[in-house]
Amino acid sequence: MHIHFLDSYQPRQSVIHRLDARVKVVLALAWIASLSLIPYPSREVQAVLRIGLKYALVWLLLMFLSWLARLGITYLLKRSSLALPFILAALPLLFTRPAVEASPLGHFGPLFVYMEGLLRFLSLALKSWLAVQVALLMIATTPFPELLQALRAIGLPRSLVATTGLTWRYLFVLADEVLRLLRARAARSGTIPGRTSLRGMRRILWESRVVGGMAASLFLRSLARADRIHFAMLARGYDGEIRSLPLPRLARSQQFLLFSALCFFFSLLLL
Repeated sequence: MHIHFLDSYQPRQSVIHRLDARVKVVLALAWIASLSLIPYPSREVQAVLRIGLKYALVWLLLMFLSWLARLGITYLLKRSSLALPFILAALPLLFTRPAVEASPLGHFGPLFVYMEGLLRFLSLALKSWLAVQVALLMIATTPFPELLQALRAIGLPRSLVATTGLTWRYLFVLADEVLRLLRARAARSGTIPGRTSLRGMRRILWESRVVGGMAASLFLRSLARADRIHFAMLARGYDGEIRSLPLPRLARSQQFLLFSALCFFFSLLLL
């Protein structure tokens, strides 16, 4: 398994892939912002149904766009586990006490679960889950260099864009270095047939020393590589921003699409 499986871009011939990267970045940010602005539902059944309808519309639109991008309906669902850390961080909301006295739904030891806390937790979990899928759809349909150009075009500081680009590019280089270190360790850690390997605490101590040595070696190699890369970039005139051809003006059709989508997100909040 090669480390390039981390690259999330999925080359396809689709309408979504042909959209300008600036349009996709702006729409993704507006989509995530509109999700975060959806209020928490109250205990009334009508309010719960209204908020649930908003989340259902967003999810159905995501599935349609994933199908339109020829990624398949299950592509986003399989990778949406990235939202799990955000969902776990929302667990304390389950034990939020309501403003008015109400009977709890249940308890975990001394902690009681109320309806208000459950609704808040489910709402935040759905927001995180859908926002991660929006980001995944944008990354899967946009090449990374175009994504960096779009971020710079919408006004992100060039230092932030440069840091993001260099981190992503050399993440693969460092990961390849880790794979080589692991391969070297495996080649030097074989056991003699008929002899038992280290067990228990002795094996834990041995593996700890090996991992510590690998981490130190990776750190030193990273520093040396960073110096070589830095001097090579300075020698080629790098001043903090990657030079590229100017981006073309957005076509009228894409401008209309951008305006229509922003109106849809605004109407979603008013629903």
